[in-house]
Amino acid sequence: MTTLHLADRGETLEVEPRELIIAGWAGREQAAIDEHIEELREIGVTPPSRTPLFYRVSADQLTTADSIQVLGEASSGEVEVVLIGSAQGTLVGIGSDHTDREAEAWSVAHAKQVCAKPVGRQVWPLEEVIDHWDTLTMTAWATIDGQEVRYQQGQVTGLLPPAELLRRFGLEQTRLAPGQVMLCGTLPVIGGVRAAEAFRMRLEDPVLGRTLAHAYRVQTLPVIA
Repeated sequence: MTTLHLADRGETLEVEPRELIIAGWAGREQAAIDEHIEELREIGVTPPSRTPLFYRVSADQLTTADSIQVLGEASSGEVEVVLIGSAQGTLVGIGSDHTDREAEAWSVAHAKQVCAKPVGRQVWPLEEVIDHWDTLTMTAWATIDGQEVRYQQGQVTGLLPPAELLRRFGLEQTRLAPGQVMLCGTLPVIGGVRAAEAFRMRLEDPVLGRTLAHAYRVQTLPVIA
């Protein structure tokens, strides 16, 4: 079983993920959901049956490594807030729902399963940010053809807040059990969904003046027919 070694203000926290949930189509406003649906429709992805959808992915796909390996050149990242259930309570992190876009055209669930999900080691207790949640901002950059470009940016107000997201998942309280991990939805992409050689992401808390960040490289493995 994978063990995540996380850090909160210098203290190392160990979490053994047992359940990984990807919240898809988790926008707060229907217009934003429709925009993301259209982004993915352009690359052949069938629209969801309902929103949000909660995909299950193997928990050992979570990684804090600074590089991942993927098959072929049709995958890309998506910046997301990550909620992590631990013995110390529910934690907030930053991560990427890296997904195989070619496979996504015929099965979103399968496409999410075949790629590792990078997450940053630094975390915050959810209780420290829940009261000013809507001030948080996510930004992602992608390195494409050797040049880093801004890929996504926006406040989390475009996505369902933790209490509502977890309620729709079926939980009565705004917390995850130890070992539960949820990626909480993403933002529209600037310039369209596309592959990259590297991905960098950041979650900013302007109220407490702090930032979570993570970056990873993408190593492409050849597809042998």
